[in-house]
Amino acid sequence: MRLHPIILSRPTNRPSAKHCWLCAAVIALLLSALVACATTDSQKMKRLMEQRYGVDGVALLERWHRLIADSDQQTPEQQIAQVNRFFNSNLSYTEDLTLWKKSDYWATPLETLGMRAGDCEDYAIAKYLTLLRMGVPSEKLRLIYVRAQVGGLQSKVFQAHMVLGYYPQPDAIPLIMDSLVPTLEPANLRPDLRPVFSFNSEGLWVGAERTTADPTARLSRWRDLLARVEAEGF
Repeated sequence: MRLHPIILSRPTNRPSAKHCWLCAAVIALLLSALVACATTDSQKMKRLMEQRYGVDGVALLERWHRLIADSDQQTPEQQIAQVNRFFNSNLSYTEDLTLWKKSDYWATPLETLGMRAGDCEDYAIAKYLTLLRMGVPSEKLRLIYVRAQVGGLQSKVFQAHMVLGYYPQPDAIPLIMDSLVPTLEPANLRPDLRPVFSFNSEGLWVGAERTTADPTARLSRWRDLLARVEAEGF
């Protein structure tokens, strides 16, 4: 299976395609604004991490800063492998209802690192923003909503899921960074994932075409997320 072009289909369970579409549109705006930030405020992040999550949180934050600092001489493929390994090995996959007592919550990278846990969106966004900080061009990265097949390839059970795709070239088969699978695999070797649509800080895609959606219904919620991310020094 190839995730480019992406064919629109409707997930069989929550969040619905309409819900995901609106979320993705606003997150694209959010990520675009975050890309405009020149640098992270490491001291502010450290102070907030210590206040909220203690020395364990600070220790992981410092490892995250070293991860970025040590990436200067790495190829994009090496950076992707390092970032995928870092988050998959240091976070525990946890649903929002369990972690935040809310049915749908988008954590900031600081919150994700501090809790050492998150759901698929939290993993994907944290990886995406980390790779941007490393200098990987945003046009080579897309957050991809998929329907993930649960219980094997003969199963008829699907759930909404998000992964991060790395496209070496615009028409390439992307490498998939998945919170539930530790290895990097090209999309054509992940038949358990059925793409819905993708987005990054440049826009949204359905099929081979970039498209737009009206995010108005959720702007206030994601403005709050943007404010929290910026306030934390990211």
